[in-house]
Amino acid sequence: AIAETEAAKRLELTRGGYGNLASFYINVNRLKDARQTIEEAQQKNFDFFALRSDLYSLAFLSGDTAEMERDVAWAAGRPNEEDQMLNTHADTQAYYGHLEKARDLARRASDSAVRSDAKETGAQWLAYQALREAELGNVAAARQGVARALALAPGRDVKVLSALALARSGETAQSRNILETLQKSEPTNTYLKVYWFPVIEASIAMAQQAPDQAIVRLEPSLPYDLGSPPPQGVTTMHPPYIRGLAYLAEKNGPAAAAEFQKFVDHPGVVLNFLLGSLARLQLGRAYAISGDTAKAKAAYNDFLTLWKDADPDIPILKEAKAEYAKLQ
Repeated sequence: AIAETEAAKRLELTRGGYGNLASFYINVNRLKDARQTIEEAQQKNFDFFALRSDLYSLAFLSGDTAEMERDVAWAAGRPNEEDQMLNTHADTQAYYGHLEKARDLARRASDSAVRSDAKETGAQWLAYQALREAELGNVAAARQGVARALALAPGRDVKVLSALALARSGETAQSRNILETLQKSEPTNTYLKVYWFPVIEASIAMAQQAPDQAIVRLEPSLPYDLGSPPPQGVTTMHPPYIRGLAYLAEKNGPAAAAEFQKFVDHPGVVLNFLLGSLARLQLGRAYAISGDTAKAKAAYNDFLTLWKDADPDIPILKEAKAEYAKLQ
């Protein structure tokens, strides 16, 4: 994609082309090139959402909170853009364990979308928050979030996220029902067949204590672990995360560590999605199973440092602290 877009740039890059090229550079961690591309676009007086989103991503990766706030402020009041930026900011808050802030931003994102006559997008942001809750161990909140999302607008993308959130919170029957409905209504949808359906099926298998089945179910997604399929918004990297959890359940520490290491190696792909920080904790668990206490301590410490100001009552944080204490 970079090669094709760079070739287009030598001719005459469009506004959207600049945004795409900057995003691609970020994905492969060429942050200097991404920043230079954004500066070139700004010199041409281009200022649009995709470019601001890239600026936000660069700011997140460099820890520039002031720039992130500026980009959120830029989107304020802009129909169909304010909600996207608010959801992006919700991801950042969740990444650092600021769950109450994430919840508030997700609600505001949903309300903003509804005001712009985009109910399904509003429901999508509620479903993303439900997924965050599920990954953090807040089962009741995840299920409630799914109910709100489906009640608002039960479209395809909302159903995809809802089925995953339900599976990750142990509600396998409802998750399976939604999955089967989607499989019947979207039999030829490539990104569902090779990415989301395997992830949902694997998550159901994990909830049913069948990690071997989860690994098998995820085989179609292997070439797309670093992909970014719709629903638009974030790259969750759920395939390697669920596969890593399955290897953990099988007590295969080295295999699990290899999956979670993908998050460390590809920060420009996962960016500010919650699994990017949780992968540090899971990496610690993988090293602990492998008997490498030094690496386990380092990984736990990485996670706890990221979450040093996190809301204290998050279930997965309590687990992490207890496990880290046992390693001392």
